[in-house]
Order: sequence, then C-alpha cells, then structure tokens
Amino acid sequence: MSVAGTSTAPGGRDGRRAPLPRHGDHAGFDPDQLPDGLVVADEHGRVVCFNAAAARITAQRAADALGRPLEKALPLEDLEGRRWWQLTDPYRGLAIRVRQPERNLLLPGGREVLVSARYVRDEPLGPVRQVVVSLRDTEARRRTERSHAELIATVAHELRSPLTSVKGFTATLLAKWERFTDDQKRLMLETVDADADRVTRLIAELLDISRIDSGRLEVRRQPVDIGAAVSRHIQAYVAAGQPAGRFLLRIEQPLPALWADPDKIDQVLSNLIENAVRHGEGTVTIDVTPCASPREGEETGTSVTVSDEGPGIPEESMNRVFTRFWRGSKRGGTGLGLYIVKGIVEAHGGTITVGRASVGGAEFRFTLPVAAPAYLA
Repeated sequence: MSVAGTSTAPGGRDGRRAPLPRHGDHAGFDPDQLPDGLVVADEHGRVVCFNAAAARITAQRAADALGRPLEKALPLEDLEGRRWWQLTDPYRGLAIRVRQPERNLLLPGGREVLVSARYVRDEPLGPVRQVVVSLRDTEARRRTERSHAELIATVAHELRSPLTSVKGFTATLLAKWERFTDDQKRLMLETVDADADRVTRLIAELLDISRIDSGRLEVRRQPVDIGAAVSRHIQAYVAAGQPAGRFLLRIEQPLPALWADPDKIDQVLSNLIENAVRHGEGTVTIDVTPCASPREGEETGTSVTVSDEGPGIPEESMNRVFTRFWRGSKRGGTGLGLYIVKGIVEAHGGTITVGRASVGGAEFRFTLPVAAPAYLA
C-alpha cells in the first residue's frame, strides 16, 4: 500500500527526493487536502509523507521531517513522559498488531495532540511495510469540554437557588407548623411550588439540549393553528397583568395548513414573546404570514415575526444570539432558551433569524415549511 501526495520521499537516482508513489493517481488524492495531520513512514521507519496539516500541528516544516526516522520527526511522549515509539515499537512488536487506537500524546513543549496509527503489512503476520499516523489538534475537543463544564456550572448555579428555597421552607414548616397562620403556610407552599416549577423547567431545558446535540429531538406533527397559539400566549400575559395594548397581533390570511409539534411550537412562541416582553420596550408585535418556499414549485410555509420597540440587540452580538448561555445586556435565566428555540425550529425543517426591527427593537423571525403529518412523513 502506498499513500499518494504532493510531498516527497528520499530515494531518487540523483540523490534528490523522488516524488512519493501514488496510490490510484486517477483519484487525484493529495494528502495536503486532508483536514487531519498525516505522517507515513516506510518499511525502514523513515518518513515518506508529512502533509500540510501535520506541519501545522507539529510546527515544523515538511521538508525537515521527510527522510528522517519516525521517532525523530515525530517525537511523541505519553502523559507520563514516556517515549511513545519505544513503548509501541511498531516494527519489532507483535506481528498480530494492526493499529494503535486514538489517544492523547504530547509533542515537544508539552502540546497535546490526538494520535492514532495503522500498521500496513503486505500479508497477515508479515513485516510492517508502512506506519500511517493520524494527528488531530485537541483544541476542538477542549472547546467542547469547556462548553460542557460551563453547562454543568450554570445548571448547578441555577438549581442551587430554588432547591435552597424549597429546603428552607419545607424544613421551617415541618419544624414550626403550628406557629404559622394559614395565610403564611399558603405563601410558603406557593413559593415551594413556584421553585419546583423552576427546577422542572431547567431539567426540561437540559433534556432538550441533550436531544438537540445528539440529533434525537422528536417532532410529533399535528395540525397547528399558529394564530390561535399566539393569541393564547398574549391572553396569558394580559391575565398576568400586562396591558392588552402592549401587544399587536397581525395575521395575514389565508395561511397554509401547518403540521408541526404543538408543544414545541408553544415553547418557541413562549420564549420569543417572553424575551420581547422582558427585555424589550413598547409594543410587542407578532406578525403571522404565509411565506414562499425558496425552492421553485414547492408549497408555501408559515412565517412568524416577533418584534419590539426597545434598544434591540447590538450588531456585534447578532452572531451569538443562538449560542448557549447568551443573555444579552440583562442578566437572568440560563441563557439556553434561544439555543433550544433554534434547535426546535431546525428540527421542523425551518429557519430562524434575528435582526433589527423597523422601529428599532429586536426582531426574531422563524419560518416553518409545509410538512406532512407524522404518519405520512
């Protein structure tokens, strides 16, 4: 087996490095096009391929690595400081070995890198003809780990407050039940109930994030009257004390039939309207309109736009609105709501955007395409 590429290998008649043999020239394969680092050593343990990604990850030139012994061109140590090539001994080790699974190793200077290796033999149990090494930067994994750590820290912080309140009130009621009036007991129990709801919402958000990240968010499509759904949310705010004049609902008829998950669409509407009420100012306007499909010949979908008259979202923050933990200028909440909203809309095959409303506030617009019910999809 040989690995194609634009890198060079030693062995030309005139002493110069000859082109690395190609495997399937018709494919036009170039190792420098690979996103991961690729290092190949021949049967003598000398490097014959060192692609551009390997040069970037190891911070050395390919020309300096080619022709050198593998352990010199790629001096790797495990996390305990032991030399990896001496430990694995690819050329003189057990003949039944065919690979080294991916693991974290260290480059000179202590830089961490993900390394896996393949031992290429012409025949089973035969001598190693090539050692093919894959290198991957750990930065992407570290960003994921930091994101998970931040999520855990945020959840722990958000859970601490309501659970402390629940524990405090229940312990007080159990210890001093007879000392409180009925009104005082009711107030404490209502507070416990509200805090329990808060914990339940947070757990639901975590489950949604897990399903979105793993691609397992289920959409149970049913007929949805989107105009009626928006009206219910407005009525709930008015019943809670918001002036009816603060909301403006405009529905353009006729709307196409919408098949969507009613609970998840309610979750999207709840989040967007709550953000407009809490963080915006003036009138909260909700426009529900049909929208044309970007693909010619397809049916239209439904578009919902929620806007307010507040200060809006700074231009430099627009690209971070739908990321985890984005809270804007006003603190409060977990900062997970809009991330979940985006995941729900995209699970329906739709899109969501954020911009500045004509009156100056924030404007969120999501579109849902026409779709078949679950039993027909």
